[in-house]
Amino acid sequence: MGGKTLDAVLLNMKLHGRIPVCGMISQYNLTQPEGVTNLAHIIYKRIRLEGFAVFEYYHLYTKFLEFVLSLIREGKIVYVEDIAEGLENGPAALVGLFSGQNVGKQVVVVAHE
Repeated sequence: MGGKTLDAVLLNMKLHGRIPVCGMISQYNLTQPEGVTNLAHIIYKRIRLEGFAVFEYYHLYTKFLEFVLSLIREGKIVYVEDIAEGLENGPAALVGLFSGQNVGKQVVVVAHE
C-alpha cells in the first residue's frame, strides 16, 4: 500500500479500525519509498495497523478454499482478473504490476483449453 493510498485509508477509518498489511509491490522499484503524512490518525482513531506474511497461513489454505469457493459459486464474492492475451504481452503485464496499471489479479493467457 503506497503512502498516498494509506493517507486516504487513514482519513476514512472508523474508531478502533484495523488495517492488515501484506505486500508492497507498489514500492519495489521506487528510488525513495512513499511516505505517509497523516499518521496521527492512527492515534486519534486508535487504529491497529499490523503486517503479516502469507506463509504464516499456508496451513489454513484448504480450509479457506472450502469456505470461499462456495461463496464465489453463489456470486456472494466476486473477484476481478485483469487478463492479458498471449505470451508476448506477458512482459508488459508484469511491468504494469509495478506501476499499478492492473485491476485485480493479473493473468496472462498463453493458450485457451
